[in-house]
Amino acid sequence: MIDGRTLIAWGFKPGRWFSEAIREANAMRDNGISDDLIFERLQMSQPPEPVEIMLRTNSIPFAMMIDAENDMERANVAAVVQHMDALMRVPTIKAGAVMPDACPAGNAIGTIPVGGVVACEDAIHPGFHSADICCSVQVTVFNRNEDPKRILDVVQRVTHFGPGGRPSMIRPPSHLMEEISLNPFTAGLENFALGHYGTQGDGNHFAYVGTQKSTGKQCLVTHHGSRGFGAQLFKRAMAVAKKHTAIHAPKVPGYNAWIKASSRDGENYWKALQIIRLWTRSNHTIIHDLVRNQMGLTVLDRFWNEHNFVFQKSDGLFYHGKGATPNWAGFSADDDGLTLVPLNMAEPILILEHTNNKDALGFAPHGAGRNMGRKAFLRENQPELPVGIDARFYCGKPDLSELPQAYKNAASVRAQINKYGIGKVVDEIIPYGSIMAGDWEVDAPWRKK
Repeated sequence: MIDGRTLIAWGFKPGRWFSEAIREANAMRDNGISDDLIFERLQMSQPPEPVEIMLRTNSIPFAMMIDAENDMERANVAAVVQHMDALMRVPTIKAGAVMPDACPAGNAIGTIPVGGVVACEDAIHPGFHSADICCSVQVTVFNRNEDPKRILDVVQRVTHFGPGGRPSMIRPPSHLMEEISLNPFTAGLENFALGHYGTQGDGNHFAYVGTQKSTGKQCLVTHHGSRGFGAQLFKRAMAVAKKHTAIHAPKVPGYNAWIKASSRDGENYWKALQIIRLWTRSNHTIIHDLVRNQMGLTVLDRFWNEHNFVFQKSDGLFYHGKGATPNWAGFSADDDGLTLVPLNMAEPILILEHTNNKDALGFAPHGAGRNMGRKAFLRENQPELPVGIDARFYCGKPDLSELPQAYKNAASVRAQINKYGIGKVVDEIIPYGSIMAGDWEVDAPWRKK
């Protein structure tokens, strides 16, 4: 009888294929086929040795669509360039671009910066969209003007800001829950999809009330991603990506690992990303509809767009935007031709018309960005709450690292959008006020004695 030891003695390398090879080899021997012929056929059927995909020795060019106006901004741009130079050596990447809101997203060299865009061949890199998968912005324009304070009051009442979920009678659509249960990347995450539905995050996530400049109508804008549901999906995806990359490109850092898009894992993960996208869009919509229903309002207009996501274009490449927003016509089936770009809580939210700038790989910035990290900003500044807007923090304590001074100059970012032809500003939402999670960590339950 032919067994595993026989195949090893014949010089074959053990692997998952052995069980099937042993079955076939014994069937051939039972049919009178000689061991020499069995050996030849097994040689033809054994899986090929993985070929290591090497990092490039030199970086490939990438577009820099960002200006620096002072020493702090020059230091930020230099750090972004350093990260992009290392990143563009990853062998799957075919093109790259940097948006005006760019800033480093980590200390490890070659981490994709916020405001970074890369196009990859047959590869989906979970680290390029990060744990906050499909972070996105949605606006609803209401049919009549209400007291904006009352709108913020209702938002604060119907949703939850900060980490974790909450018990809720609100459920995602049943067909979406069914898809979650059937996909191997999302199955088992149903409790996150349920518990975090109808909630918002912390950090820079917000609910913003303002007036549409063109119509004078009140608007609600929300900014959040896929919450704990997406974070758990990210962990699963990174584990698969690291396993694949450790075999095929062991010299690529783990944070730049990828899943081969044309593999079974890649196809399942691509489907999982579409599921998480639908969940996130639905999560925005349910918050807006809870406000609308409680206030007896109707919707005049509504649209949304995501960042921290992956898109596939007709050229077959996978376009990853880390803190960068798609800005080309038809980037999704629900695209309506407009892109939202929030700047900070005290500034108007810009509404861009799509331009599909080739140098920008069709993307626009997702906001104003930072010139330094949160901790560095708090060490070097004494920020004050903005005057003239209703700035609220859900936990009761302001997050000083989210105040307007922590972000790049809004007028400068807007000027760079125009200078580089990234997008055409066609409307604005003038701020009344906003709600953010605030500094919930100060009095977090696990910090209390």
